[in-house]
Amino acid sequence: MGTVKRSETTPVSIGEGRTRYLGYTDHVMIAVVDFNDGPSLEPDPPHSHPHEQVSYVAAGEILLILGTAKTHLSEGDLFTVAPNVPHAVQTLTKHVRLIDAFNPIRRDFLGK
Repeated sequence: MGTVKRSETTPVSIGEGRTRYLGYTDHVMIAVVDFNDGPSLEPDPPHSHPHEQVSYVAAGEILLILGTAKTHLSEGDLFTVAPNVPHAVQTLTKHVRLIDAFNPIRRDFLGK
Protein backbone atom coordinates (compact mmCIF):
# COMPACT_ATOMS: atom_id res chain seq x y z
CA MET A 1 0.00 0.00 0.00
CA GLY A 2 2.92 2.41 0.60
CA THR A 3 1.66 5.77 1.81
CA VAL A 4 -1.76 7.09 2.74
CA LYS A 5 -2.09 10.86 2.60
CA ARG A 6 -5.04 12.16 4.58
CA SER A 7 -5.44 14.99 2.07
CA GLU A 8 -5.90 12.41 -0.72
CA THR A 9 -8.15 10.03 1.21
CA THR A 10 -11.91 9.98 1.47
CA PRO A 11 -12.79 8.43 4.83
CA VAL A 12 -15.56 5.84 4.80
CA SER A 13 -18.68 6.54 6.85
CA ILE A 14 -19.13 3.88 9.52
CA GLY A 15 -22.15 5.47 11.16
CA GLU A 16 -23.75 8.84 11.77
CA GLY A 17 -20.88 11.26 12.56
CA ARG A 18 -18.21 8.51 12.37
CA THR A 19 -15.57 7.89 9.71
CA ARG A 20 -12.58 5.64 9.16
CA TYR A 21 -9.62 5.41 6.81
CA LEU A 22 -7.00 2.68 6.63
CA GLY A 23 -3.39 1.78 6.00
CA TYR A 24 -2.33 -1.85 5.89
CA THR A 25 0.13 -4.50 4.79
CA ASP A 26 -0.37 -8.26 4.55
CA HIS A 27 -0.05 -8.61 8.34
CA VAL A 28 -0.97 -5.38 10.15
CA MET A 29 -3.64 -2.71 9.73
CA ILE A 30 -3.96 0.82 11.09
CA ALA A 31 -7.42 2.38 11.19
CA VAL A 32 -7.93 6.07 11.94
CA VAL A 33 -11.42 6.42 13.40
CA ASP A 34 -13.04 9.81 13.95
CA PHE A 35 -16.10 10.13 16.18
CA ASN A 36 -17.83 13.49 15.70
CA ASP A 37 -21.08 12.54 17.41
CA GLY A 38 -20.17 12.86 21.08
CA PRO A 39 -20.45 13.02 23.87
CA SER A 40 -22.62 9.91 23.98
CA LEU A 41 -24.94 9.09 26.86
CA GLU A 42 -24.23 5.34 26.69
CA PRO A 43 -21.37 3.16 25.48
CA ASP A 44 -21.55 1.59 22.05
CA PRO A 45 -22.70 -2.05 22.15
CA PRO A 46 -19.84 -4.39 23.10
CA HIS A 47 -18.19 -6.34 20.30
CA SER A 48 -15.32 -8.78 19.92
CA HIS A 49 -13.16 -10.10 17.10
CA PRO A 50 -10.36 -12.63 16.63
CA HIS A 51 -7.79 -9.88 15.98
CA GLU A 52 -5.24 -8.48 18.41
CA GLN A 53 -5.82 -4.73 18.82
CA VAL A 54 -3.72 -1.86 20.11
CA SER A 55 -5.35 1.59 20.16
CA TYR A 56 -4.08 5.12 20.73
CA VAL A 57 -6.35 7.96 21.82
CA ALA A 58 -5.16 10.74 19.50
CA ALA A 59 -7.87 13.25 20.49
CA GLY A 60 -10.69 13.53 22.98
CA GLU A 61 -11.74 11.36 25.89
CA ILE A 62 -13.45 7.98 26.11
CA LEU A 63 -14.70 5.50 28.62
CA LEU A 64 -13.24 2.12 27.65
CA ILE A 65 -15.19 -0.96 28.65
CA LEU A 66 -12.87 -3.98 28.38
CA GLY A 67 -14.64 -7.10 29.58
CA THR A 68 -16.25 -5.79 32.78
CA ALA A 69 -13.55 -3.18 33.59
CA LYS A 70 -14.22 0.51 32.86
CA THR A 71 -11.35 2.98 32.38
CA HIS A 72 -11.39 6.71 31.56
CA LEU A 73 -8.82 7.46 28.81
CA SER A 74 -7.75 10.73 27.24
CA GLU A 75 -5.41 12.03 24.55
CA GLY A 76 -2.08 10.21 24.60
CA ASP A 77 -3.38 7.06 26.32
CA LEU A 78 -3.17 3.55 24.85
CA PHE A 79 -5.14 0.37 25.33
CA THR A 80 -4.81 -3.21 24.15
CA VAL A 81 -7.48 -5.80 23.42
CA ALA A 82 -6.72 -9.52 23.28
CA PRO A 83 -8.53 -11.65 20.68
CA ASN A 84 -12.20 -12.38 21.36
CA VAL A 85 -12.45 -10.11 24.43
CA PRO A 86 -15.69 -8.07 24.47
CA HIS A 87 -15.02 -4.32 24.46
CA ALA A 88 -16.76 -1.01 23.79
CA VAL A 89 -16.18 2.73 24.02
CA GLN A 90 -18.28 5.66 25.10
CA THR A 91 -17.25 9.04 23.75
CA LEU A 92 -17.00 11.67 26.48
CA THR A 93 -16.13 14.64 24.22
CA LYS A 94 -17.62 16.03 21.00
CA HIS A 95 -14.68 14.73 18.93
CA VAL A 96 -12.65 11.58 19.51
CA ARG A 97 -9.94 10.17 17.26
CA LEU A 98 -8.70 6.64 17.83
CA ILE A 99 -5.78 5.07 15.98
CA ASP A 100 -6.40 1.32 15.98
CA ALA A 101 -3.83 -1.32 14.98
CA PHE A 102 -4.94 -4.87 14.17
CA ASN A 103 -3.19 -8.16 13.56
CA PRO A 104 -4.15 -9.94 11.41
CA ILE A 105 -5.71 -7.28 9.23
CA ARG A 106 -9.46 -6.70 9.43
CA ARG A 107 -10.56 -8.01 6.04
CA ASP A 108 -14.11 -7.01 6.99
CA PHE A 109 -12.92 -3.37 6.90
CA LEU A 110 -11.81 -3.74 3.27
CA GLY A 111 -15.32 -4.22 1.93
CA LYS A 112 -14.27 -7.27 -0.05
